[in-house]
Amino acid sequence: MKTNKKTTMEAPISNPFDFLTEEVIFTILDYLENDPFAKKSFSLTCKAFYSIESQHRKTLKPLRAELLSRTLHRYPHIEHLDLTLCPRIEDSMLNVVSLSCKDVLCSINLSRSRFFTNIGLASLVSSCFNLVEIDLSNGVELSDLAAAAISEAKNLEKLRLARCKLITDMGIGCIAVGCRKLKFVCLKWCVKVSDLGVELLALKCEGIRSLDLSCLQITEKCLPSILQLQHLEDLVLEGCLGIDDDGLSTLQQSCKSLKTLNMSNCPDVSHVGLSSLINGAENLRELTLAYGPAVTADLAKCLRNFSWLRSVKLDGCLVECSGIRAIGSWPNSLKELSFSKCSGVTDDSLSFLVQAHKELRKLDITCCRKITYDSVESITSSCTSLTSLRMESCSLVPKEAFVLFGQRCQLLEELDVTDTKIDDEGLKSISRCSNLSSLKVGICLNITNDGLKHIGSGCSKLKELDLYRSLGITDVGIAAVTVGCPKLEIINIAYNDKVTDASLKSLSRCSRLKVLEIRGCPHVSSKGLSAIAIGCRKLMVLDIKKCFNINDSAMLPLAQFSQNLKQINLSYCSVTDVGLLALASINRLQNMTMLHLRGLTPNGLAAALLACRGITKVKLHASFKPLLPKSLLHYIEARGCVLHWRDKAFQVEMDPKGWKLHFGQSPEAP
Repeated sequence: MKTNKKTTMEAPISNPFDFLTEEVIFTILDYLENDPFAKKSFSLTCKAFYSIESQHRKTLKPLRAELLSRTLHRYPHIEHLDLTLCPRIEDSMLNVVSLSCKDVLCSINLSRSRFFTNIGLASLVSSCFNLVEIDLSNGVELSDLAAAAISEAKNLEKLRLARCKLITDMGIGCIAVGCRKLKFVCLKWCVKVSDLGVELLALKCEGIRSLDLSCLQITEKCLPSILQLQHLEDLVLEGCLGIDDDGLSTLQQSCKSLKTLNMSNCPDVSHVGLSSLINGAENLRELTLAYGPAVTADLAKCLRNFSWLRSVKLDGCLVECSGIRAIGSWPNSLKELSFSKCSGVTDDSLSFLVQAHKELRKLDITCCRKITYDSVESITSSCTSLTSLRMESCSLVPKEAFVLFGQRCQLLEELDVTDTKIDDEGLKSISRCSNLSSLKVGICLNITNDGLKHIGSGCSKLKELDLYRSLGITDVGIAAVTVGCPKLEIINIAYNDKVTDASLKSLSRCSRLKVLEIRGCPHVSSKGLSAIAIGCRKLMVLDIKKCFNINDSAMLPLAQFSQNLKQINLSYCSVTDVGLLALASINRLQNMTMLHLRGLTPNGLAAALLACRGITKVKLHASFKPLLPKSLLHYIEARGCVLHWRDKAFQVEMDPKGWKLHFGQSPEAP
């Protein structure tokens, strides 16, 4: 039978997505979760995709508070609502959330939001009765009335109240009585909460697993109730100055479930009090005592028999060699050890310790200025499974020592050798560490492009590179890294005077770049930054301070393509009112620093501030303050933006030839 061509040609072509179930399409959307632009493109393809994307979305982070009602109407199944990009959230908006989300909402983050009160919170928890997580951190104006409203959230499991400085024991008591299912509680910097409030919380909420009491004015009186919590695993007592040896020595209880303990910045607690506190904590795994007791043989002795202890952080503590050697004699093997800024660390003690703890994965010896080649030789020969090593400012370690890392510790993922004598041979050896994701070689004056070429050819997984003030680096080295490290997300090339636009054009190939610091690079211009804007559309943080050749022509492509930009430092650049107004169109922009912009006028600044709807923090020169209408400043602050006024004098920079660089102008002779 002859086929009718016309009929065949006019037959409707079926949509292949029609054959897929909703679950399959939801799975496809799951892969686009971290790319908002891809999800937006998907939803704009057709009406069916628009509807599917609306039904699929479970997490929402809106940019504009005034559009909250419309956004929640489009997405009816939101379980996790993050309002940190909306600085001004009023009670009426929380009422909108309560009416739209109802029993679907599980968590809400209000840690960067202001202007709501206990009335809005009461509306929220009464309708959204399935809330399990609330973050009210930085709610410096929230009082006990807000705590009483929160107490009605009967299913609440996680509560963060950091820096809620007006909430007292009475408010915490209400929460303790009402929220019996709490498992995670953060009261950091709740300075009006005392032993009474903490004790009530521990007595009523028996399921607590994590408790952060940092910087509270508490004493040992509340500790017996805390130690009786049968499920407590994580306890933070950092900066609790009222806790001392005398009080701890009276404790009779022990907490067998405790796994992590942080007692940093508790100057009146020694091994005596610590021994009483952790007595019986047979499951202790992580201990942080930064800027606390002296590391003596007695301290090591009281920790000797904790067989599950795997991580010890002693940053800033006074270290005795006998204490380090005693830690080396422990029968259990540590996985993580930190001696950052401990001046008492020596070659002999550190070598003895690493030879005893050969299973170390993370080691921090930042600013241990007495160690030499011998320590590195011991570390690399004993701890071959190291994944993280930080040794910034270890100034006595010779360049020959750094070769040992690549020869013996090829599992390294993180290496910080800032301000050391590492050279190109060291980088060549380190390039054997194929899993390296973070490398910090700032202020390393012995490295050149040759060393970076090796990193580019061997470390394809590199995500973070710090080259701050490494003056031997030029465009050639940057290009080598960008070719070999396409996953690069963070790079710092600040104050490298040999870097030009060629480096920025090379970096524009790194489509995943999120953080770029090029302050003090006098030879980069708007052309290079425009290339970054077009190629690196995930850029979130940009520092171009003292890049005096960058002007308005770079701000326009930034405004067009860098829609993820959250933070920018424009100080000393040649940007004028025009460029600033262009940046104001970026919805996600929250933090701006604009000191000594000679092309900026009061009218232009006022217009930009009004246009930046999501801005939360601005640094400006104090000379602008009397030039702006007070009503405007009040309006900007009422919208949720904090204005920081700085009275810093103008700095005149010198280029390598000794010419004065007047920003936005040609160089002049000194």
